[in-house]
Amino acid sequence: MYRLLKKSSADYSIRNKLQLVRGGKEYFDLLISLIDRAEEDIHLQTYIFDDDETGTSVADALKKAAARGVKVYLLADGYASQVMTKKFIHSFSEEGVQFRYFEPLLRSKYFYFGRRMHHKIFVVDAKLALVGGVNVSNRYNDVGSQRAWLDMAVFVEGEIARQLCVLCWKTWRSYPLNMGITPCEETELDFNALYNPSCRVRIRRNDWVRRKNEISRTYVQMMRSATSNITIVCSYFLPGKVIRRALTQAAERGVKITVVTAGPSDVRLSKWAERYLYDWMLRNRIALYEYQPTVLHAKVAVSDGKWLTIGSYNVNDISAYASIELNLDIRNPKLAKEMEHQIAQIIEDDCKLISQEEHLKNRSIFRQLLRWFSYRLIRFIFHTLTFYYKQRG
Repeated sequence: MYRLLKKSSADYSIRNKLQLVRGGKEYFDLLISLIDRAEEDIHLQTYIFDDDETGTSVADALKKAAARGVKVYLLADGYASQVMTKKFIHSFSEEGVQFRYFEPLLRSKYFYFGRRMHHKIFVVDAKLALVGGVNVSNRYNDVGSQRAWLDMAVFVEGEIARQLCVLCWKTWRSYPLNMGITPCEETELDFNALYNPSCRVRIRRNDWVRRKNEISRTYVQMMRSATSNITIVCSYFLPGKVIRRALTQAAERGVKITVVTAGPSDVRLSKWAERYLYDWMLRNRIALYEYQPTVLHAKVAVSDGKWLTIGSYNVNDISAYASIELNLDIRNPKLAKEMEHQIAQIIEDDCKLISQEEHLKNRSIFRQLLRWFSYRLIRFIFHTLTFYYKQRG
């Protein structure tokens, strides 16, 4: 079960300017533009950084920033990003980019295989930031005729960017007890010009080892408080008991629930397991859609046209109990309605409705056994990756 005992102390910030960003070319054009604008420092922390065309273009921009005196810190997960060649990695240090792996396999002092750095954070000068689900790889970009995986992010200017910079420093330095203040906090920044009390934003984290389960609690809170509608877009939708119960109760109150999942998937076992839950979703009158053109990788939920949560968190136990995740909670009707409109357009243009009839038509005994076995196997893998954890400070 989700541990919903500790109340988060995270306060909402009201001095920010926000913009929704679609993954693909739109995202990477903005990312490189922000790198080119950097004057003092850059933090880029990502689960996947590949040395393909997209990774090379981002790496080149980071190196150019370092060459003009910007301090550049690149942190990539030690499991998901290990395909980078040694030559590619060495080129970072040779050209002034400080590079580090997060808990590299077999070389970390903690054998927490399931605890991966899954968040995707980019911060420039403690003033500008990008948060979402987008990794640095061709799969997440529009390269030639290849269409990017569906993903979403948010661009932030303001106080939240500074808070994200502080978090990046702490992650970069592995949270030493004697760390003191970070460089982001040494200089006072004035964000009063961005004052907007109708747009409240806060950082939400999940890192079970460090006793953080804020995003899990956001999802439960969203489901328990919804009065009209909830829309969830999730690439690996395998909710645990608490989330399923909260969704069921919301449906019983008459809340319209829509879930958009992947059609094509990069993890077939996960997709088979996910389809095992379709019976439960349809039984609870959840409108269910599968995205068709490419792999769906976005992670966002929006409720009642008033607030949304967006970032790296998938609705499953890996994100709840293993990976380091980061979302932004945004309470702003304008952005929430904009997100609802974007998702509605995606459903209309690119999704297939999974009705009860459609699901029954494709539910042979063999398929149902395969889905049941996949679901049980996934649950076993989740517990295998997380059962040995010891919580730290």
